[in-house]
Amino acid sequence: MTAYAMARLRDAAPHADIAEYIERLSATFEPYGGRYLVHVTPHEVVEGDWPGGVVMLGFPGIAEARAWWHSPAYQEIAPLRSRHIESDIILVEGVPENYDPSPAARAIREAAAGDGRATP
Repeated sequence: MTAYAMARLRDAAPHADIAEYIERLSATFEPYGGRYLVHVTPHEVVEGDWPGGVVMLGFPGIAEARAWWHSPAYQEIAPLRSRHIESDIILVEGVPENYDPSPAARAIREAAAGDGRATP
């Protein structure tokens, strides 16, 4: 099942380390089947607050996303970013093509009713 690495980048001032990070990044995720889905393209905030840029990578599965994140190649370049950009980064597994959200809604409804069985 497809998985994603998502980053929200804030307060990114231009720096040579960031340029080097971007130049080297693809080579770290491509061996794991990763690819860019979003790379600091303009985004429209329709609710709440979302300052900064967005980067999203897609992977064949969560195991590949985790393997990339923990890989020596990525860990070697990560400080080039983290020294200069405040970031929130998550790895998240997608849902199957025919995903049905009904069980999640049912669990929330049960928890709201107070029976304590909420496990989406």
